[in-house]
Amino acid sequence: MLHFHQPLFFDLNGMSQPHPSSVSSASHQPSSSSSPGLHRAVTLWQATSINMIEMIGIGPFIVIPLIMQQLGPGWFLIPWLAGALIAALDGLIWSELGAAFPLAGGSYQFLKAAYGTYSWGRLMPFLFVWQTMVQAPLVAASASIGFAQYARYLFPLGFWGQKLLSASIIVCITILLFRRIETIGKISVWLWAGVMLTMIWIIAGGAWSIHIHHSVQGLHFRNNFWQASIMAVMGHATVQAMYSYLGYYNVCHLGAEIKNPARNIPRSMQFSIAGVALLYLLMNISLAQGIQPGAQHNGLAVSIFIEQLFGTSWAKVATLLILWIAFSSLFSLMLGYSRVPYAAASDGYFFPIFSKTHPTRHFPHISLLALSALAFIFSLLFRIEQVISAILAMRILVQFIGQAVGLWLLHRRLDRSHFPFRMIAYPIPLFLSILAWLAIFISTGWKFVLSGLIMIGAGVGVFYLITPWRNKWLKPQETA
Repeated sequence: MLHFHQPLFFDLNGMSQPHPSSVSSASHQPSSSSSPGLHRAVTLWQATSINMIEMIGIGPFIVIPLIMQQLGPGWFLIPWLAGALIAALDGLIWSELGAAFPLAGGSYQFLKAAYGTYSWGRLMPFLFVWQTMVQAPLVAASASIGFAQYARYLFPLGFWGQKLLSASIIVCITILLFRRIETIGKISVWLWAGVMLTMIWIIAGGAWSIHIHHSVQGLHFRNNFWQASIMAVMGHATVQAMYSYLGYYNVCHLGAEIKNPARNIPRSMQFSIAGVALLYLLMNISLAQGIQPGAQHNGLAVSIFIEQLFGTSWAKVATLLILWIAFSSLFSLMLGYSRVPYAAASDGYFFPIFSKTHPTRHFPHISLLALSALAFIFSLLFRIEQVISAILAMRILVQFIGQAVGLWLLHRRLDRSHFPFRMIAYPIPLFLSILAWLAIFISTGWKFVLSGLIMIGAGVGVFYLITPWRNKWLKPQETA
C-alpha cells in the first residue's frame, strides 16, 4: 500500500480517515462545520455521482457542435483537453482545501479561513456569498433554459412555451430537493446511472459509425492553428468547454455532509474530473463521425446525429435521456449551492434567516427556496448564450483565483500537517491554475469582464453598507 505523502494524484492509504490536524484547524471555524442541522451521510460513490451529474449537464450537448463549427476538424478537441487540464489543476486546490476544511459552504469556508485573520478578511467570504446569490441562480437558469431548448425536438415550443417549461423545471427540482440528505444521495446515484447510459449510447453510436464506414472522420488537423484569428476563437471555445467542466467541486459545498471527508472529498473530485474528461473526449470523437456541417449550429445536433444512425424513434428516446441529464445537473447544482448562504448565515456573515434548517428533514430550506425563486425569475429573463460567459466572469476572480491565493496564504501560516491532502509539486499547479483562470477571464470578453468587476464592486459597497447589521449577526466568539 502506498503512503500519503508519496507524489501521487491522490493517496490510497493515508486518506482513509480524517487527519487529526484537519479537525483542529476546522475547530477554529464557525459552528456550521458541526451544525446539528446537517449530518455526514454522503458516501464516496454518492459524492462522485453528485459531482458528475452537475458537470455533465445540457452544456456539452449544445457546446460540442458549436466548437466543432468554430474550430473545424481536429482542433475542436483542444479546448476540451485544455478544460480538463485546468479542471485537474484547480481540482488539486479544491482537494487540499476541502480535506482540511470539510464544512458546509465550500469556498465560503475556504476564503474565510484564508483571509479571516486580516482586518479586511471578512470581505472575501462575503463577496463569494454575494456573487453566489446571483451566479448560482444563473447557473440553474442556464440548465433549465437548455432543457427547454432541447425539448423542442420532442414537441414544438414557441418562445413563451420554452420559458414556461424552463421555469416549471426549477419548481420540480425544488420539490424534489425537499427531503433528507440520505435520500438525496440515493437519488443522485440513480440520476448518475441515467447520465452514464446516455453518454455510453452516444459514444457507441460513433463507434458504430466508424465500423460502418471503416474510417474515422473529423480528426485531421488543418495547418492554420497559429493564425491570430484561430487563437482568438480557441480562447472563446475554451471558455465554452470550461463551462461544461464546472461542478467537479460541488462536493465541497456539502463538506459537512460527507462521510470521511479528508478521504472522500479529494477522491470524489479526482474521479469526477478524470471520468468526465474521458467521456467528453470520446463523445467529441463520436459526434464528429455523424454531425453534418450544416447541423453544427443547431442546438439539437446530438438528437439529429442519433436520428441519422438509428431513426426518429430512437432519436426521441435519446432526447429524453439528454433531458434526464439536464434535469440531473440542475438537481445537483441546486443541492450544493443551497448550502452556501446557509453556512454564511450560520456564522453571522449573512442574513440570519438563511441559517434555518427544515425541522424534520434537516436541510437549509430557506436558502434553497431563495435561490430557486431567483432561478425561476432568471429562467424567464435570459438566453443561455448570455448566461455562460457571465457565470464564469463573475466567479473567476473571487472564487477560483481568490481561493488559490488563499491556499498559498494558508500554506505560509500553517504547518504542513494541517493539510491531510497535499498536491504534488506544490506550488507549481497552484500558480499554473491562477494563470489559466486569468486567461479564461480575459477570453470571456470585455463586456463580461466589466460586468464581473461591477458585480464585485457592488458587493464591496453592500458589505460596508450593512456593517452595523453584520456586527449584530456575528456570533459572540466571532466578535470576541
